[in-house]
Amino acid sequence: MSKDCLKVYNTLTGQKEVFTPLNPPVVKMYTCGPTTYNYIHLGNARPLVVFDTVRRYLEYLGYEVTFVQNFTDVDDKIIKRAQEEQISALELSEKYIREYFVDADALNVRRATVHPRVSQNMQDIIDFVAGLVKKGYAYEVEGDVYFAVSKFKEYGKLSKRSLEDMQAGARIDVDERKKHPGDFALWKKAKPGEPSWESPWGAGRPGWHIECSTMSTKFLGKSFDIHAGGLDLIFPHHENEIAQSEALHDAPMAKYWLHNGFITINQEKMSKSLGNFFLLREITEKYAPQIVRFYLLSTHYRGPLDFDDEKLEVAGKGLERLVTAYRLLQETRAQAGEGEPVQTEVWTKFSEEFPSFEQRFREAMNDDFNTALALAVLFDLARALNSLHHALTGKSISVEQKAFLKEVADKFVQLAGILGLELGKKDTKEDSGLVTGLLEILIKVRQEARAHKNYQMADLIRDELKKQGIVLEDTPQGVRWKYI
Repeated sequence: MSKDCLKVYNTLTGQKEVFTPLNPPVVKMYTCGPTTYNYIHLGNARPLVVFDTVRRYLEYLGYEVTFVQNFTDVDDKIIKRAQEEQISALELSEKYIREYFVDADALNVRRATVHPRVSQNMQDIIDFVAGLVKKGYAYEVEGDVYFAVSKFKEYGKLSKRSLEDMQAGARIDVDERKKHPGDFALWKKAKPGEPSWESPWGAGRPGWHIECSTMSTKFLGKSFDIHAGGLDLIFPHHENEIAQSEALHDAPMAKYWLHNGFITINQEKMSKSLGNFFLLREITEKYAPQIVRFYLLSTHYRGPLDFDDEKLEVAGKGLERLVTAYRLLQETRAQAGEGEPVQTEVWTKFSEEFPSFEQRFREAMNDDFNTALALAVLFDLARALNSLHHALTGKSISVEQKAFLKEVADKFVQLAGILGLELGKKDTKEDSGLVTGLLEILIKVRQEARAHKNYQMADLIRDELKKQGIVLEDTPQGVRWKYI
């Protein structure tokens, strides 16, 4: 399978580029993880799902992906929250790292190759800062160490900002001791009651930006393929990472910089600081995590995604269309395989058209991971499968046709799986054969009851199944069922 046609939008160059890894078939990828002082909200969930999907697609193309996602477990917000709860900062972080995995697992986000934590890489961070001081890119003031932005001549190349813009950035503290207002902290002098580590500049803790530079270097090397995160991280976080890493190593940090757009509420960015966020836990109490994942992929990752219940309802219906099509495909496959192949216009058309679905899916994903268009391809496949099911209902298919439909089912699952959607998840959990068999028996009993005008029994079966999350639909082709 050709990998040469994949194009990605590189924030660094401001254009789409053909994806060419530094050392194929290996792809090294770093994604900024959460600051662990609360449950993740929907805005946090978008990069998790988006870049998990990017990783899955790269692996589908045959690349060997080393995927690193850190946990920031040393931070001002963590310290403040820990003091409020009267526990240590590391205890608080440990709690929310566990809760992060609960949420990420629910969204079918795969574990990273490595999940490094700041607290477990402190000596590496200290050594990194010391290296910058030694090379003249950083200076110490009364136990604090700052990066001198004016020393790094390419500062601003990712965000396209000049040094005069630096004061407008987030997390830049006003400090008259700095040589330039844009200089940022690499090491912070310890304050009473805060966690600290010994260093050449006295007790203290690292600044935010140096953490990711250190951990990406440690686990991926001086130069790697992809650095990813939200748009809000371009400046100052990713800009500062580039300055630190390239100043120390005299080598490019990441070849491709990928950034996802914001989730908005009434066109305003969702964030904890604005107080307009919804915890993922709150949303998954009402909507299944697979629906949430579908919703997060329903728009191209670089664009904004506005949040409201109606969009999640639409996502739920869209996912149900795919799940139903897969179930009907399984029902078609279950038909007896004997005799001559069924030759119908629908079968002929589908068998000729089938290879094009994967090709179209790849074309969508090769265009900077266009998941919205990839989902549209899956809908087209689902529509074709539904037509095939109706055309073959009541007919006995051949052994060869059953084998072909097995190939179709496997491909449908594979393509949906690249998006992290599990079409047969409920069936797998609840034993597909047993559930389907029992439902067919109940449907027959209900049909018999209706034939004998025992509508009370027929309605009872329908209503009880609905309570269990299964809806019966009377169609011209017979009774169908689906999960709700």
